[in-house]
Amino acid sequence: MKNLHIDEVDTIVIDFDGVLTDNSVYLNDSGQEWVKCSRADGLAFDALRKLNKTVFILSSETNKVVSSRAKKLNVRVIQSIKNKLDAVDLITNNGSVNLERVLYIGNDLNDLNIMKLCGHTACPSDSHLSIKKISKFVLKARGGDGVIREIVEDILSLDITEILYSN
Repeated sequence: MKNLHIDEVDTIVIDFDGVLTDNSVYLNDSGQEWVKCSRADGLAFDALRKLNKTVFILSSETNKVVSSRAKKLNVRVIQSIKNKLDAVDLITNNGSVNLERVLYIGNDLNDLNIMKLCGHTACPSDSHLSIKKISKFVLKARGGDGVIREIVEDILSLDITEILYSN
């Protein structure tokens, strides 16, 4: 399968649960949530930022965990979107970004309709079968296991070391 060139992408939208996490939630007896994310994704986000790519984390819930991770990664976050199609105007900056130039990375049924609108799609290997069927790229990585790193290095064929650490 042909890789994607970074110049074909203006905006990258990433579902949180099941993409940046392993889709598990850990709860303590007070109801506080914890999730597992991969630190390997951090450098990939740094590289995308250095290349001036717009990146959003999109979540159907409002969750402090999502907000904290987005802040740590220095990425915009859109939360409380029950129907992810409602986020299209925010993602496209009210139509100034063409959906054909959006790379959407999702994993479950609530991503299906918006993924059908985006020009480029990818999903972790443990995604719902319906998502795998419509994704241009089905990754080797499972959710929470370096999905964004794989996108940057293998799908976009970018050299993180060169982007971040060469003079």
